[in-house]
Amino acid sequence: MLRFKRLSGEALTRYLPELAQLRIRVFRDWPYLYDGDLAYEERYLQTYIQAPDSVIVLALDGGRVSGASTGIPLKHETPEVQRPFIEAGFDLDRVFYCGESVLLSAYRGQGAGVEFFQQREAHAHDVGGFDLCCFCGVQRPDDHPARPAGYVPLDDFWRKRGYRKHPELSTTFSWKELGETHESPKPMTFWMKRL
Repeated sequence: MLRFKRLSGEALTRYLPELAQLRIRVFRDWPYLYDGDLAYEERYLQTYIQAPDSVIVLALDGGRVSGASTGIPLKHETPEVQRPFIEAGFDLDRVFYCGESVLLSAYRGQGAGVEFFQQREAHAHDVGGFDLCCFCGVQRPDDHPARPAGYVPLDDFWRKRGYRKHPELSTTFSWKELGETHESPKPMTFWMKRL
């Protein structure tokens, strides 16, 4: 049985190695196919320790981190995340960005995904001042050779959480994919809901 814990700032430090390993393991699978490294992951996760009002929701099985979900005010995100919102005229101070959710496969389908969204939205409400909550997902072609047979995208799950896809808000993230020798840009599309 998973228990969920919201943490911010320095309280996250002790979990960084586990979180870095978890992200590499989960994002290696479709649709991200991420060929990650621990040093980069630990640097990336420092953002959530340093940025005011950020959060990581841990899914714990006993003392083991089995899943995690991140959130941060959009004004503290990277330029590639902020750019589509700036260009569309959004006030970055009013938008909370849900980064990513990672969960070991043995725990999927048991409500953790719903809990991750509820916890991050609750954090945004507790901090206050946000009108919108958003996240983005990678866009892969249906005929991608690595797409598993029977893969079901998460679109319906996200819609049930109240999010709507906004194709006009898009960006690219670069990472090294399995089989690549260097990073390449991947298209990302944003989803959003009113808080």
